[in-house]
Amino acid sequence: MRPLTEDETKTMFEKLANYIGRNITHLINRPDDPHCFRLQKDRVYYVSENVMRYATSVGRVELMSLGLCIGKFTKTGKFRLHITSLEILAQYARYKIWIKPNGEMSYLYGNNVLKAHVGKMSDDIPEHSGVIVFAMNDIPMGFGVTAKSTADARRLDPTGIVAFRQGDIGEYLREEDTLFT
Repeated sequence: MRPLTEDETKTMFEKLANYIGRNITHLINRPDDPHCFRLQKDRVYYVSENVMRYATSVGRVELMSLGLCIGKFTKTGKFRLHITSLEILAQYARYKIWIKPNGEMSYLYGNNVLKAHVGKMSDDIPEHSGVIVFAMNDIPMGFGVTAKSTADARRLDPTGIVAFRQGDIGEYLREEDTLFT
């Protein structure tokens, strides 16, 4: 377990800023319980500083994880968000899309968000920006990137793609053997 380097921090914050914008400051500057980001086996964890101090007494080989896994660095140095970060992304989301009940199962099976499945969406979402996908009862279901802006999405035909899926809570079942290795 070690702190992130400057390049790693920049790469991770750029990815997070795509989804939560300037709300990144709320993740770091928490007056109630300070948190930090730590790297363990190419995975980035969002962990309380108290827990981090206790974890220093555990060896690197024995330490499996700590805190909340935000994502991992690929071998090429890119940062990929994990579905385990959905709780934080949903809490501080800048742009949101709510999908109708008839589109929930399609989304959870790994498909993109279609215009016919959109119940409502935030105003003024730009093209290719990060969005959090919610069910109509405000349960976060995943995250993705918009294919069209809000204005363009309203003019789409019902089979047009509004957002590309990047992660959803169905991943726990579809990829349970590879998700935690």
